[in-house]
Amino acid sequence: MIVDDNRRVTISTIARAAGVSVPTVSRVLNGHSDVSAQTRARVEQLLQQHGYRRRNSRQQTGRTGLLDLVFNDLDSPWAVEIIRGVEDVAHASGVGTVVSAVHRRPMATRQWLQNLRARSSAGVIFVNSELTATVSTELTRLGIPVVVVDPVGNSESDVPTIGATNWAGGLSATEHLAKLGHRRIGFIAGPRHVMCSRARFDGYRAGMEAAGLRVDEDLIRQGDFYHESGYVRGAELLARPDPPTAIFAASDQMALGVYEAARRRGMRVPDDVSVMGFDDLPEARWSSPPLTTIRQPLAEMGGLAARTALRLAQGDRVSAPRVELSTELILRDSTAPYRKFRGSTDA
Repeated sequence: MIVDDNRRVTISTIARAAGVSVPTVSRVLNGHSDVSAQTRARVEQLLQQHGYRRRNSRQQTGRTGLLDLVFNDLDSPWAVEIIRGVEDVAHASGVGTVVSAVHRRPMATRQWLQNLRARSSAGVIFVNSELTATVSTELTRLGIPVVVVDPVGNSESDVPTIGATNWAGGLSATEHLAKLGHRRIGFIAGPRHVMCSRARFDGYRAGMEAAGLRVDEDLIRQGDFYHESGYVRGAELLARPDPPTAIFAASDQMALGVYEAARRRGMRVPDDVSVMGFDDLPEARWSSPPLTTIRQPLAEMGGLAARTALRLAQGDRVSAPRVELSTELILRDSTAPYRKFRGSTDA
């Protein structure tokens, strides 16, 4: 195949000439090892033959340095922390940030892709989103690197992902409550389809088993990470004839919803029920009482995602496609030893 105008050479062009898929060419460009030596040599020969150079934020005529940051929704302080981390790194690198929300709607995603083509960003960061095959293929065709923060499910092997040690955090939270003497520990889970939510749930189960406690399915409720579900599910648990003496909610927002459920029943935190959260959002520190929680380094996750996207845009390799930053138990005043509880018949 002969290409007369180098400006027409794209990853798709190289893939067709090599007889391989577009993602395979992308893996070769990113230095991934999961490509056979024969295929790698053929692709690299074609890349050199056609003078292909990967686009980055400083190479293209008329291009400005931009990072696209894409959320499903922007209605949570959790998102603000991610934005803060990305913006700090982008600003220090002289790069702008474009924040979008696609609201889980295909039409909104198509509109975002159309806007992306017009501004030609250096890189894209998806947050708590599922990177569809259609979007992945289009980004590869455009030569725009992508990083996923807290992926909903398993991402493609060549897409870098940034997360936190959610399983270890769920384990640590449950162990903390068990060490305080609690035996009936309720759990309010996040969305079933979200990978970090499932990991926290698994950590809760592991913590119960490690403490020699039976996992009581009647003390487990399904939430969605937001305040209202924490309030509704917390009210259900506290209305039981044998309510839990402690509740671990898989997000700070749900934990604060449990606060409200307890208040409306005339119960006090932690005197009548210990409450544990997950995230360590700024509001956790200023709640009454201050919330004991598991800190996941949201700003740091956003910052690392931005640095990774910018490195990929410059043609650098990423050695570890999956990175998990450590979570940490933050002790405040919403949990207390079981012996402080009034009127409980729990043995």
